[in-house]
Amino acid sequence: MPQPRAIQSINKDTTLCISLAGRPGNFGTRFHNFLYAELNLDYVYKAFTTTDLAAAIGGVRALGIRGCAVSMPFKEACIPLLDELTPSAAIGSVNTIVNDGGFLRAYNTDYLAVRQLIAQYQLAPETPFALRGSGGMAKAVAAAFRDAGFGRGVIAARHAEKGSALARECGYSWQAELGEFRPELLINVTPIGMAGGAEAERLAFEADAVAHAQLVFDVVALPAETPLIRAARAAGKRVISGAEVASLQALEQFVLYTGVRPSPEQAARAAAFAHNTAAHDTAAQS
Repeated sequence: MPQPRAIQSINKDTTLCISLAGRPGNFGTRFHNFLYAELNLDYVYKAFTTTDLAAAIGGVRALGIRGCAVSMPFKEACIPLLDELTPSAAIGSVNTIVNDGGFLRAYNTDYLAVRQLIAQYQLAPETPFALRGSGGMAKAVAAAFRDAGFGRGVIAARHAEKGSALARECGYSWQAELGEFRPELLINVTPIGMAGGAEAERLAFEADAVAHAQLVFDVVALPAETPLIRAARAAGKRVISGAEVASLQALEQFVLYTGVRPSPEQAARAAAFAHNTAAHDTAAQS
């Protein structure tokens, strides 16, 4: 496993970046701090949670915190507290805040990561797909597919108001469950299969839907091998994992915060270190 270089001493000039999440994890902390040390940047990254989002965002602004990653359940709630939404965040979901002298600019690097993966895997826009979920991450993924030209989509979400609104926004149809629909592409954008969650061992889609699909995309990053990904691999399907999304979106955050783009080799080492240590942390807690 790649090992990080020693982190230089924190001093009065050290630039702070943080994350805000309902359930903070270690992936971002490991990824960013690995690259700060690798590139000899005077930055440090720390994960936080909060029960007062407005005060936390006010602290980002007032304390000159350079960057703030945003995870569930804050991706939509933080929007009224920010100064500008860039095009990637205009979908109504924010996962990255950049502080320029007290001006808070919002991005969605999940959206950028999914667009990259669509191109990387050469996914055909005519492919019919089903996306399960309706939260902030689902907005980013659905918008990425819409903007890549995918027109034959179904949003499968139990929350009727949010699911139907997302479907209308992106030009797709909505239904509460997958039903009889058996598309070529399945996309899970819910916590189903997430380590430590209430539904950690559940399949996000029915087994026969997985058998019918050609490609399965699970946005859950930890574990990288979710029940859905394992089932898809066992059935010989192509897969895209949430670990790939996590690595790409974190890299784009790093560039936004520092103005420095690591080499592909440096980014790969940081991702391997972050994924391996995060998996170890989860295993130790179980």
